[in-house]
Amino acid sequence: MDYVSALVPPVVMAAFFIGLVVTIVKSQGGPNKAKEDAVVDAALAGAEAARQPRRDT
Repeated sequence: MDYVSALVPPVVMAAFFIGLVVTIVKSQGGPNKAKEDAVVDAALAGAEAARQPRRDT
């Protein structure tokens, strides 16, 4: 019965990982994709603006 206790943790972790991947794949796209893309674009633009050195004329 030691082999059962040795196999249970990897099987449970594999099932959890498969469920996680399926959830991530299902959540891609859909009606909120444009809104999510806009939020990411705004965050990237803000980070890029903060990184640019200011030029005083």
